[in-house]
Amino acid sequence: MTQLNIDSATATLAERRPRMDMRTRDLVNQAVASVPTLGLQRAAEFLAAMGVPAEIAVRALVYPNRRRAG
Repeated sequence: MTQLNIDSATATLAERRPRMDMRTRDLVNQAVASVPTLGLQRAAEFLAAMGVPAEIAVRALVYPNRRRAG
């Protein structure tokens, strides 16, 4: 059997799971918006303090092209 490994960054919108956690979305949006003024580290500290999983914080702050639309 062939196993497919699809990176979430390359998955089409139809293949992605619908967003369930609007609170995390809002926190990530705030952190991303603050990067130009506060810096990457402060934005990451904010997300950690707010309980955003590290995997999500890293993906959103370091790899912005992997963020979900909307």
